[in-house]
Amino acid sequence: MIVALLFAAFLFGSIPTGYVIAMIKGVDLRKVGSGNIGATNVLRAMGKGAAIITLAGDVLKGVIPVLAVRYFYPNTGIQFSGQLVSIPLQITDTRVAFEGVIGLAAILGHNFSIFLKFKGGKGVATSLGVALALSPHAALMAATAWLLTFRVSGYSSLSGLVAFASFPFCIYIIDYSAEKIAIAVIIAALIFITHRGNIKRLITGKENKFMRKGK
Repeated sequence: MIVALLFAAFLFGSIPTGYVIAMIKGVDLRKVGSGNIGATNVLRAMGKGAAIITLAGDVLKGVIPVLAVRYFYPNTGIQFSGQLVSIPLQITDTRVAFEGVIGLAAILGHNFSIFLKFKGGKGVATSLGVALALSPHAALMAATAWLLTFRVSGYSSLSGLVAFASFPFCIYIIDYSAEKIAIAVIIAALIFITHRGNIKRLITGKENKFMRKGK
């Protein structure tokens, strides 16, 4: 059952929201702007309305799988035990760990969409959705870091990096859980991996600041 749930989360995360919205309007996002299928590139190419829909859709791809598992499979958890190793965990701990793994599957689905030949976005919005489902207050604190960084720098990529780098610390401060921190660290690592090109451009001063279409 666990394998089936992981695949379902991956499949759900694979739905390329921005790409579908753009194609409806005859635009191939992969050939416009940064070539990314996320909300930022949709905003550049198609305007605020399409970007809001894309952002909402991508966030929900992270929220829904976690909440669905929490609601429909309340007794599902991950057990660690054996003859050589036995790690006693409380039921709540295994629940958080399992929900986090389901959320990670959704993020990987977005990053490596089965509908786009295992290519996809950079995972910021879907990661935010998972973060909101796992730890709402810490996620909102990290989102505030995104807004402040973007307002000061104008770099969407840098804002995402700062937000998710801060996410594990936000959990530590206001919603401590070793399992949540571990999941947050993995999410942050995935964000940094998908943004490695942006990081190089930021270091060399070649990263473009956000500009709306027509500016």
